Amino acid sequence: MGRVRLAWCLALCCWGCATPKDTQTEVGSPFVGNPGNITGARGLTGTLRCELQVQGEPPEVSWLRDGQILELADNTQTQVPLGEDWQDEWKIVSQLRISALQLSDAGEYQCMVHLEGRTFVSQPGFVGLEGLPYFLEEPEDRAVPANTPFNLSCQAQGPPEPVTLLWLQDAVPLSPVAGYSSQHSLQAPGLNKSSSFSCEAHNAKGVTTSRTATITVLPQRPHHLHVVSRHPTELEVAWTPGLSGIYPLTHCNLQAVLSDDGVGVWLGEADPPEEPLTLQVSVPPHQLRLEKLLPHTPYHIRVSCTSSQGPSPWTHWLPVETTEGVPLGPPENVSAMRNGSQALVRWQEPKLPLQGTLLGYRLAYRGQDTPEVLMDIGLTQEVTLELRGDRPVANLTVSVAAYTSAGDGPWSLPVPLEPWRPVSEPPPLAFSWPWWYVLLGALVAAACVLILALFLVHRRKKETRYGEVFEPTVERGELVVRYRVRKSYSRRTTEATLNSLGISEELKEKLRDVMVDRHKVALGKTLGEGEFGAVMEGQLNQDDSILKVAVKTMKIAICTRSELEDFLSEAVCMKEFDHPNVMRLIGVCFQGSDREGFPEPVVILPFMKHGDLHSFLLYSRLGDQPVFLPTQMLVKFMADIASGMEYLSTKRFIHRDLAARNCMLNENMSVCVADFGLSKKIYNGDYYRQGRIAKMPVKWIAIESLADRVYTSKSDVWSFGVTMWEIATRGQTPYPGVENSEIYDYLRQGNRLKQPVDCLDGLYALMSRCWELNPRDRPSFAELREDLENTLKALPPAQEPDEILYVNMDEGGSHLEPRGAAGGADPPTQPDPKDSCSCLTAADVHSAGRYVLCPSTAPGPTLSADRGCPAPPGQEDGA
Repeated sequence: MGRVRLAWCLALCCWGCATPKDTQTEVGSPFVGNPGNITGARGLTGTLRCELQVQGEPPEVSWLRDGQILELADNTQTQVPLGEDWQDEWKIVSQLRISALQLSDAGEYQCMVHLEGRTFVSQPGFVGLEGLPYFLEEPEDRAVPANTPFNLSCQAQGPPEPVTLLWLQDAVPLSPVAGYSSQHSLQAPGLNKSSSFSCEAHNAKGVTTSRTATITVLPQRPHHLHVVSRHPTELEVAWTPGLSGIYPLTHCNLQAVLSDDGVGVWLGEADPPEEPLTLQVSVPPHQLRLEKLLPHTPYHIRVSCTSSQGPSPWTHWLPVETTEGVPLGPPENVSAMRNGSQALVRWQEPKLPLQGTLLGYRLAYRGQDTPEVLMDIGLTQEVTLELRGDRPVANLTVSVAAYTSAGDGPWSLPVPLEPWRPVSEPPPLAFSWPWWYVLLGALVAAACVLILALFLVHRRKKETRYGEVFEPTVERGELVVRYRVRKSYSRRTTEATLNSLGISEELKEKLRDVMVDRHKVALGKTLGEGEFGAVMEGQLNQDDSILKVAVKTMKIAICTRSELEDFLSEAVCMKEFDHPNVMRLIGVCFQGSDREGFPEPVVILPFMKHGDLHSFLLYSRLGDQPVFLPTQMLVKFMADIASGMEYLSTKRFIHRDLAARNCMLNENMSVCVADFGLSKKIYNGDYYRQGRIAKMPVKWIAIESLADRVYTSKSDVWSFGVTMWEIATRGQTPYPGVENSEIYDYLRQGNRLKQPVDCLDGLYALMSRCWELNPRDRPSFAELREDLENTLKALPPAQEPDEILYVNMDEGGSHLEPRGAAGGADPPTQPDPKDSCSCLTAADVHSAGRYVLCPSTAPGPTLSADRGCPAPPGQEDGA
C-alpha cells in the first residue's frame, strides 16, 4: 500500500510539469520556447507549451506528434503584440492540452510554423505514460456447478512493464500450484461453496486491484432420469441428483410437455414448442408420480434441482409415453332391423375417448331361448346377420362394444330387433323464423342507425391546426361559429423544438411522452438560482384546474450539450416514478431564450412547500427562532426516505447522490427523494461502474465506491446511513474536522460517524449497519423501512407543534417563518473551513464539505471538484 501511495504522489507532482529542453535551436528559427517532457499516469491531464516571436502578421502554429500533424488537437494560441503597430514584433504562445492521458498519446511532440516560404520546427518534447497497471480485462461474476472446473480471465498492462498478476480467492492470495495458474487465465479445479475472486496487477509503480467476481456454486445437473412405472393416466419417474457442494438441495422441479409430432424429439437444452407444465417436489425422495395424463400419449420430461444458491441446469428432455387403456364409452346410436331371414345392425364410434388405438368392434346377440353369440366384426360399423331356422327367433337383442389392445370397452345397451320399415321422404318443413333470429336482426339494425348518426355528427365538425370545431348554430336569428381549442400541443412544433436541441435520438423519443404545452405554464417568483439554472414558482393550467408547481429552468447559453443532456435525462429518469416518497415528473416544455432560435428546456415538478430537508433541519437549529423537532418527526423523515429508496431499488435505480439536501418536504411534512442527476438504471446485473472520474459527494459515498467507482443499491444504503446521521444531528456536516481528501483513509482505518447527542441507541445501531465494510452485510431498504416504522410505532405520540417550520427564500434574504410561502432553494450556511476550498463564494457555501475541491497529494483515490467550482490550473478533470 505504501508503494501505491508513493506512485500516486509522484504522478500528481510530475504530471503537467513541462521542463523546457536545453537544446540549440535552428538558426533563424522564431521559437524561443520549446515543448518540455511530460511523464504521467493514465487518465491524468497535462499541457505542452511552445513560444515564438515573429515580425508582421502572426502565423498559425501546428503541432506534430512523431512527425505527423495533429488534425484535431486541443490546442489554444495566444498572440500578444510587442509594439504599438501591428507590423511590429508579436509574441505567440501555443498550448497543447492532453486530457485523459492514454498509451496512444505517448511520443515526440513539436511545434511547426510556416514563415516567408520556410517551415520551422521547434525542438522536440516527449510525453510518456507511466503509472499503476491498467486492467484490460477483469474477472466476471459466474455461476458454476459444484466440483466442476472453470476458468477466469484477468489482463493488465503498464507502462512500466513488466506487469505480473496475483490471483486472490476470498481475499487470500493463491499460489500457482494445485491446479491454479498465475497467468491471465485462472484454471480453478472446482468449488464446493460460493467464493469471490479478484486479481492484483503489480509493476514498478505499485499495485492495482481488479473488481471482485462472485462465483456462485449451483447444484450439478441431475442424471439417470427414468420411468419407474407406466399406466394409462399416470407415470412414475425417478432421478439421481448431482452434487451441490455444502448447500443441501431444497427442492426439485419437473417439467412435462406433450410431444409434437411435427417437431419430433428435442435435443440438448432446446425448448419445447409449447409452455411446459412445471411441478415442484420436495426431496428426498427423488421421485414423482405424474397424474391426470392422457392415455397412449407421448410426453417429454426434464428435471432441475435447487439449493439455496440457485437451480441446477436442466436434464436433457426424456421422451416417455403412457400406456393404452380400454375405451371409456360404448358405441353410439346402435340400431337393428329385420328383413326376412336377415338382420341389419348399424352403430357409430364412441363419443368418449378411446384411450388408445381402436382395433375393432365386438357384437353379441341372443334370443329369449337361445344362447348368446359373440362376433369380432373388425373396424366396420355395419354388419348383416343371417337368421336361420323355420321359426323366427323370439325377442332377439343386439349389443356392441369397442376394443383396443388393452381390452374391451363397455357394451351398449341391448337393442331389440325391429321389423323392416321402408324409408320415405319426409314432408318439407313449413318456413319459420326462430325468435333469436328476430332479436339479432333488430340489434344489427340499431347498430347501423347509431353508426350513421355518429358519422353525420362528425361531418358537421371541421378539424383545424388549432382545434376542432366551427359548429354553426343559430342564436337570436344569427349564424354563430363556436370554436373549441385543441387540448394537446402541436406535435409538429414539438418535433422541430426537439430537433433543434442537438440531443440524442433515444433521449428525444423519451421526451415526446412527457411534453406539455408551454402556453399552459405561467412562471412566478424565483425560489432559488444557481450558476447553471434556477427554480421558479409556477402555475400549470390543466383542463379543469390550476396546479401550483415548481419550474426548473436551465441557462442554455452557458451550458454544454453534455450538461443539457444530463439536465433532460434527469427529467426522463423521473417520469418512470410513481410513489408518494419519490419526486415525480409532471412534464417538460420549452420556452424562448436569449440565444436566437434555440429553445430553453423547462422541467415541471410538484411544488414542495417546505423546501429541502437539509435547509429545514438547519434552520430548526440555527434560525432566528430555533424550533425543537421531536424524535418522532425525525424518525418519520428517515422512514419516508427508506420507503422511497425501497421503491427505487425495486425499479433497479441507483441514486448515487442520496443526502438530506436532495430530499424535499411537501405540505404534509412527508419527505420525497429528489435530484436524480446522478441516478443510473441498471438493465443487466446489479451494479454500475462509473466510466470516468466525475464530481461526486465524497462524504456520502460508500467506501467501495471511493475505491473502485462501483455503485450498487448497497452503496445507496451507505449514503442513507449518512443521511440518517444528518437528520439525527439536525443538519450538521458529516465527519466534522476531517478533510475530503482524508475521507478514504479515515474510513479504511475503521472510523465511522460518531453517535449524535440525544440519538436513540437503536437508531445509531441501524446507521452503523449501513456502514458495514462488506456491502452484503448491510441491510436492504425494505429492512430499513420496516425497522424505522417499528421504531416509530414504539415511540410515544409526539405533541403537535403550534407552528410548522419552513424555509422562505425571498430576495430580501432567507429566514424562518410559520406556514406561508413556498420554499425549495438552498439557504446560505456557514461552511466548515476544513470542508471547503478557497474558490468558494458566498453563493456556494451551502455546498461546502460535499465534494473534493482542492488538489491533494494524500494517498488513496482522488476525486473531482465541487459543481460550479473550477479546479486549480493543471488539475482540471480530476487531475
